[in-house]
Amino acid sequence: MDEQLRVGLVGAGSWARRVHAPGIADHPATVLSAVWTRRPEAALALADEHGATACDSFDALLDTVDAVAFAVPPSVQGELAVRAAQAGRHLILEKPLATDVEQAERLAHAVSEADVVALLMLTLRYAVRTRDWLAGLAAAGGWTGGTARWLSGALLGEKYGNAAWRHELGALGDIGPHVFDLLDAALGEIDSVVAARRDAAGTWQVLVEHAGGATSAVTLASRLPIRPTAIEFAVYGESGLRTLGREPDGESASFTALLDDFAAMIDSGVREHPCDVRRGVHLQRVLAACETAAGVR
Repeated sequence: MDEQLRVGLVGAGSWARRVHAPGIADHPATVLSAVWTRRPEAALALADEHGATACDSFDALLDTVDAVAFAVPPSVQGELAVRAAQAGRHLILEKPLATDVEQAERLAHAVSEADVVALLMLTLRYAVRTRDWLAGLAAAGGWTGGTARWLSGALLGEKYGNAAWRHELGALGDIGPHVFDLLDAALGEIDSVVAARRDAAGTWQVLVEHAGGATSAVTLASRLPIRPTAIEFAVYGESGLRTLGREPDGESASFTALLDDFAAMIDSGVREHPCDVRRGVHLQRVLAACETAAGVR
């Protein structure tokens, strides 16, 4: 690109400070030009750290940027991202995309109407190891089933435990998008939730069916006394068994890879991507189907 993209950051919490702000500021194709949050003092502190401008309103941020990155709860993102798309701004979005399917579909419609780039930050999918793993699965073929487990105590600690929205959505809404996305990419699109159960501790057990007939079983927990987090994916079939774990502290590298794709899409005019806003809508529907199957919706 001839000029750096001016990116505005909405949010100044832990994730924004650790991943979004330094990632945008350090990437050769982007510059962190503005920050806005409902807490002015937090926006000012983060903006000062990276030589950006702290805006006193969301509209003021929109007036000064080419793209907007969101690091806020899904209910806030689902509302403000529609306005950003309507203003012609490209979007970097967090998971889950919105509060519910209806809000997610409104956002996707706004993105389509405005013809802007909108990528979803699915940390695992942007990792090099994951991309290589998925490429190997596609080359081998013949997969008939899979399992995934993501067991952590994230909501018991200080790093994420103070985020009210994470407690509200629990393991399904917080880490479910990562897990369902990767199983979907590995085994084919998830087209039905066969069964789902949430126990008193908030641990989810889910059985899904994929297009083509494969099935996969998922366990999600974010309130177990487990450290470090246990993450493992496995698929099996005619080509044997293939497993994938997660490299610790890979968020920054994944965000850099997202920014690589984001800038390239804007420069080339491409709008479709495996992790675009339509992916977010699909995952929102899977989450809703899990809640319905478990009788909690």
